[in-house]
Amino acid sequence: MHVAQFNVARMRFPLEDPRMSGFTDRLDELNALADHSPGFVWRLQDDQGTATSIRPFGDDMLVNLSVWESAEALKHYTYKSDHLESFVRRQEWFTRPEGPHLVLWSIDEGHEPTIAESAERLAHLGEHGPTEFAFTFGTVPRD
Repeated sequence: MHVAQFNVARMRFPLEDPRMSGFTDRLDELNALADHSPGFVWRLQDDQGTATSIRPFGDDMLVNLSVWESAEALKHYTYKSDHLESFVRRQEWFTRPEGPHLVLWSIDEGHEPTIAESAERLAHLGEHGPTEFAFTFGTVPRD
């Protein structure tokens, strides 16, 4: 089994706005870091190698969808790599979410989750809290 992660973020400004440059200037670097991180499997991307043009929830919402060998590998990338600096600064570029903005779930190896599947998992987390169907870093089910 692998772990899928999906997160959404509402931008404070249009992506092209200079106030977003602290985020946009590092996108390629952070995607490359993820791509080469231990445990990384796959990520949703557009023709530019990011997912910034994929906006299923509106022009001001960015999505991120990736697959990892384990929640531990994703957690290491998120909190113990150069990604952490951008994570800490996220409120400069994105508004505080009203509900869950990140969801994890187990998937079969080789499966590439869809946006629709991901949205269902995020909604489930918001409605029911963490379960084996949809969980968070703090509530990863143990075998």
